[in-house]
Amino acid sequence: MKSRFYSILAVFLFSLSSCSDSIDESILDDLYLLDFCIVSGSDLDEMGGAVSYEHNGTLIQFCCKPCIPKFQKNPDKYLVILREELEAVKKEKEKKDM
Repeated sequence: MKSRFYSILAVFLFSLSSCSDSIDESILDDLYLLDFCIVSGSDLDEMGGAVSYEHNGTLIQFCCKPCIPKFQKNPDKYLVILREELEAVKKEKEKKDM
């Protein structure tokens, strides 16, 4: 019985490890609601693809790596922008759902 359990566990763990990071990134891209950088205002794909960064558990995407240190210097300033934009997206979605 134990060997069967360990076999199933091994198959499960192997299937998890075989998942690629590109799949995870595409899922994150689908979940992120903004299509522009909160630091520069540029489109996220303008510099060749969005760059993801996690700040205190919040995923933020930027148009390029140089925007991350700019964000880190004054995160409160940019988090206000992020909150305002996410609220606007939410209100727009609610209007469409009505």
